[in-house]
Amino acid sequence: MNTFPISAGLLDALVLAVTENEDSYGYQITKDIQQRINVSESTLYPVLRRLQKNGHLETYDMPYMGRNRRYYKITPAGREQLRLYRQEWKHYTTQVGAFLNEKGDVEK
Repeated sequence: MNTFPISAGLLDALVLAVTENEDSYGYQITKDIQQRINVSESTLYPVLRRLQKNGHLETYDMPYMGRNRRYYKITPAGREQLRLYRQEWKHYTTQVGAFLNEKGDVEK
C-alpha cells in the first residue's frame, strides 16, 4: 500500500528513468519499477502510451520466441523531460523534507 498517491507525472518520470540507459519492453519496465514501488502492470501501459503520444518514447518491435515484443526507447524530447522531472523532484523533495525530516536533520 502506498500512503502517498503516485501522480501521473511521477509515473512518467519513473518510466523515462528506466528507459534512459537501455531500451526495454513493457513487462520489464513494469518489473523494474515494481522492485521499488507498488504499482500495477495495468497502470503502466497507459503511461507508456501517453509518453509515446507526447513524443517522449518511441517504439519498435523485435521478434521473441515466435512473436514480436514491443520495445520502448527514450527520445531526445524524453531525455529533456526527464531532466526537467529530476530538477522538479529535487526542488519538491527539499520543500517537503523541510517539514517531514526529523528535527536536527533539516538542512537550511
